[in-house]
Amino acid sequence: MLRRWFAIALWKRVLGALVLGLVFALLWPAGTPYVQFLGDLFVRAIRMLVAPIVLVTIAAGITALADPRRLGGLGGRTVGLFALTTACAVAIGMLVATLVRPGLGAPLGTAAPHALGDPVTPYQQLINIIPLNIVDALAKGDMLALIFVAILIGVGTVVAGEVGKPFAALLQSASAVLLKVVGIVMEATPFGVFALIANAVAANGAQVFVHVGWLALAVVLGSLLQILLVHAVLLRLIAKLPLVPFFRGIVDALVVAFSTASSSATLPVAMRVAEQNLGVARPVFSTVLPLGASIGKDGTAMYVGLLSMFALQAFGVPLTPQVYATVLFTGALAAFGTAPVPSASLFMLAAVLSAVGVAPEQTALVVGFVLPFDRLLDMTRTVPSASANLAVATTVARWEGELDEAVYRAPDRA
Repeated sequence: MLRRWFAIALWKRVLGALVLGLVFALLWPAGTPYVQFLGDLFVRAIRMLVAPIVLVTIAAGITALADPRRLGGLGGRTVGLFALTTACAVAIGMLVATLVRPGLGAPLGTAAPHALGDPVTPYQQLINIIPLNIVDALAKGDMLALIFVAILIGVGTVVAGEVGKPFAALLQSASAVLLKVVGIVMEATPFGVFALIANAVAANGAQVFVHVGWLALAVVLGSLLQILLVHAVLLRLIAKLPLVPFFRGIVDALVVAFSTASSSATLPVAMRVAEQNLGVARPVFSTVLPLGASIGKDGTAMYVGLLSMFALQAFGVPLTPQVYATVLFTGALAAFGTAPVPSASLFMLAAVLSAVGVAPEQTALVVGFVLPFDRLLDMTRTVPSASANLAVATTVARWEGELDEAVYRAPDRA
């Protein structure tokens, strides 16, 4: 029986649990308290992983840049372009959420409207980025401090050179182990989804799906805007290349990105597309694309910005300029450290919401609300990530004189 259970794709099990939770709540709403513990256990497991994932994955991602092939001028331009597109993606996600307002009235379980309490001055926020005690920051889940520490550890490891290589290997190993732990926790997703959906529907009715529909619409709009505005502008104004050959040439990679919901799984196809359809030289795409699979997360960045605004709208948090700036800054940093695996962005959401005063318990409610539908949303937002990686690779190749324009402009595609 267990073999049959694990033989079923996780997303199918999650959808089945979603349907069962909905039916359970509609047929026996009084019975939902009896299964609530499953949702609570799942939420606690998610909370348990957030802080170590933020600390380790960001530090490990920075140490990956120590590879000599990824440093120097080409590496600097690549990282700079990814930082630019990532920041734009967070801003677009925030803009779309502000216009569509999918979070207004969203019934996030039994959560009450959130109050920020006493306002914190920008000076105090800046000072608090540097923790007095690293272990204390980890224990409290202080995400801004953890991001700062992770960057500092990563940079220090790179600067240490040969001496730092064993520690860099340790960080990479720890990151791999944490991803395996995430995989184990995600196997419990169907049970958590069943309980969370049952309680949400029993408490609020089927109207919960209306808000998910608005969120899905916002994800689609944000993905399209990121591709058509940011990536198109990058190619047209900076690389000074026509757009039609690019978008015609990357269709295969975008289809694979959508179907797998993973930047890493898209990498082999992206490399073939870059060489055969776009004319990018091997030294460039073999450096830029693997780096992009690690830090080129436009779709994740857009989604983190959008979902952060969704949560703040749902909790009734006043959206001041200070809140917008904090979400933009922490969202870009969190997206840079997100692992290239499905649903990883949900684990980074706490890094952003914590920075504006949202409690971990409330963040967990947002994750529980979105997770049952996250597979389709994840498939959609992986597309702009794949587009960004290829757009940056093409632009860098143009700068480096490593782009075969005859191949790029060819009407026929391999």
